[in-house]
Amino acid sequence: MSIIQFIRILWAHRMLTVLTTVATLIGAFIAILIIPPSYQGKTRVMINTLKPDPVTGELIGNQSARTVLMTQAELIKDVGVAGQAVDQLGWLANADIIRQYNGQGGSDNDLRRAMAQRIVERTNVEIVTGTNMLEIMFRAATPDEARAMANALRDAFVESTLNGRRRDAARNADWFTQQAVKERDLLAKADAAKTDYEREVGIVMQDSQTDVETARLRALSQQPGLNAPVVAMPVPQSTASSTQLAALDAQIAQAQKTLGPNHPQMIAMKAQRGVLAKAVESEQAQARATAAAQRASSGGGAGALDAAVRQQTSRVIANRDKIEKLNELQAEVNLHRGLMEKSLQRAGEFNKEAAVADSGISVVSEAITPKEPSFPKKPLIIGGAFGLGAALGLFLSLLVELLRRRVRGGEDLESAVDAPLLAVISTQSEGRRAPKRNAFNIFTPRRARAAAA
Repeated sequence: MSIIQFIRILWAHRMLTVLTTVATLIGAFIAILIIPPSYQGKTRVMINTLKPDPVTGELIGNQSARTVLMTQAELIKDVGVAGQAVDQLGWLANADIIRQYNGQGGSDNDLRRAMAQRIVERTNVEIVTGTNMLEIMFRAATPDEARAMANALRDAFVESTLNGRRRDAARNADWFTQQAVKERDLLAKADAAKTDYEREVGIVMQDSQTDVETARLRALSQQPGLNAPVVAMPVPQSTASSTQLAALDAQIAQAQKTLGPNHPQMIAMKAQRGVLAKAVESEQAQARATAAAQRASSGGGAGALDAAVRQQTSRVIANRDKIEKLNELQAEVNLHRGLMEKSLQRAGEFNKEAAVADSGISVVSEAITPKEPSFPKKPLIIGGAFGLGAALGLFLSLLVELLRRRVRGGEDLESAVDAPLLAVISTQSEGRRAPKRNAFNIFTPRRARAAAA
């Protein structure tokens, strides 16, 4: 089919195309009048994924930022967030809304969830391309409701995020506090077991894992004029018992402010103080003996000092097994003390996070009252109706022509009859003047004119 044939068919059925176009336009105008308009309120928030958390110092990586934004977008459309928006707007106390809901067969117990579900159905959230911002959109029947609901949903989302963060931090703080209490009890038991063993064997093992006999041997080994070889010490560190006793007295004084006299930890510290007091007396006696040994050494040479070192070395070697056992008990004490301190530290961090006022979300823009409805779009509907009517008219014109084929020109006759077309005679009314040009030259195909010649 040539373009001329197509144009002739459309012109012949032009009224059908006009009627279908007019009909679709009328239908579009009726739809615009019948469909109630809806307005859309828009507001934007920014998820702070590019700066570290002010409390924990955590920073969201670039790879997980997209996932975080998608998760936050879904949370905005959650029933829980929408329920908080219902509370903020006071819908549960609105008599008209309650009456309307009860008239539809609902119950007051489900009113909040039903209102929240209605908000979710009218809410749309999109990620602004190339940014870490979310655009919250809400459709409503009136411009004021669209603006108010968009702002309320945004505020409910920010508040819900902050409350969730505080709730999780408080729960973690409680858990670490419970762990610290357990470790404190275990520390008291381990310290009591260590103190009992010290009392049983008569050896004092301080927190620095140094016993009295080893400290004496170390003091003798450092005396001038000693010719004996240096003996390897079981424990390389040394701390004076008097210093430990003073520190323990300070701990007891501090603990008395919060703990009772019958508390296990208080009893253990008092027992340890008794052992340390004896150790201090022994150290003082040993110091006096050492001074006497120095005086004897200065008067009688290094022989007496060497003998004292050998004697003290024998005592240390004899108590090696007991010292190792005390080291194990002291290691257990140190373990529980370290775990308790770490648990208390983590509990303090989570308690600080539970009191934070930063939700990690910044409000970028407030929703404004829309001036034009977002639906229906009149230009779009009218343009679509016009295009649909014209296309439908063209389709019906071609369909009618195919069902009732007619000869409308020489091209139609050539395609219908297998014979050369010699001429086309155009009939005109008598009152009209005939054209000067020969119709034969105008309408006769080239091959027909050649045959006639």
